[in-house]
Amino acid sequence: MGRLGRVIALLLGGALGGCSGADVLNGLASDAGVSVRRDIAYGAEPGQRLDLYSPEPPESGAPIVVFFHGGGWESGTPGGYRFLGTALARRGVTVAVAGYRLYPAVRYPGFVEDGALAVRWAHDSLAPEGRVFVMGHSAGAYIAAMLALDPRWLGAVGLRPGRDLAGMIGLSGPYDFLPLQSPTLRTIFGPEAERPATQPIRYVNAEAPPIFLATGCADRVVDPANTARLAAAQRTVGGSVSTSAYPGIGHVLTIGAFAGPLRFTAPVLAETLAFLRDPGAATGTTAGTATCAAPPA
Repeated sequence: MGRLGRVIALLLGGALGGCSGADVLNGLASDAGVSVRRDIAYGAEPGQRLDLYSPEPPESGAPIVVFFHGGGWESGTPGGYRFLGTALARRGVTVAVAGYRLYPAVRYPGFVEDGALAVRWAHDSLAPEGRVFVMGHSAGAYIAAMLALDPRWLGAVGLRPGRDLAGMIGLSGPYDFLPLQSPTLRTIFGPEAERPATQPIRYVNAEAPPIFLATGCADRVVDPANTARLAAAQRTVGGSVSTSAYPGIGHVLTIGAFAGPLRFTAPVLAETLAFLRDPGAATGTTAGTATCAAPPA
C-alpha cells in the first residue's frame, strides 16, 4: 500500500496548492490525438451541456459513449472529466461527457430525463459514425442504468434501449439503495411510497442492452452489493451482464483509474475498452462474474 497510498494522496487528495484531485488528473492528461469541443448544448435548460472528445483523425464506426458524471445528483460538471474523455478518445472512442440539471434545481426524475436528451443528441449528431453506449460513475451510473433498463426515459425522446443502445457501463453505481438515510436523498427521490419506482433494479429485463458493471470492494460511499444485486437480478431474467470487483479499491478510484498515473490500481480502462469492442463477450476480472467477498468494514 506504500506506493498506492502516496500516489492517491498526491493525485486525489487535492494537496497540490489547493487543486482538486480532478484538476491534477486533468492537468496530466494529454490531448494528443484527440479533438475536443466543449460546452455543447444538447437541450435548452441550464446544465444541459456536454464536452465532446473524438479520435483525431476521425475513425469510421468508432464506439460512442455518453458518460454521466457522479456527485450525488447535486454536484459535478463535465469539465472535471478531461482525463476520462482523452483516455478513451486516444483509443478510438468518441466520448460525450454530459452534464445534467442538479438538485435543488431538479429532483428525480429530472436528471434521468436530461440523460435521455443527451442520448438523443448523440444519436442525432454522432450515431451515423458508430454505436452508442451509456456510461456513468456513481450517481451517473444510476442515470445510465435507468436509461438502459427502464424504457420510459428513452421512449420519451423516440428511442428504445434494446434497439438504440449498444450497451451500458456502470462504475460504482447505486442501483438498489433503499431505505434512504440522507435527508437530501429523501427529498431528491420523493415520498417514501414512491421510492421503489426510482430503483434501477426494479426494471431488469431480457430486452435491455448488454451491461458491464464494475465496483471497488473498499467502496464506503456506495455499497458494492448494489453491483452484485443488479447483476444477479439481470441474469435471472436472461439479460446479458458482466461484472468486475476490484479488491482494495474505493469509490473514487473506479473512475480515477482511467488516468495514466493511477491506471495501475485497477484494470477498469482495459475492461471498458474490451466491453466497447464486444459487448456480448464476458468482461471482468473473473470471467464476468466477479463479486466482493464481503462489504468493507
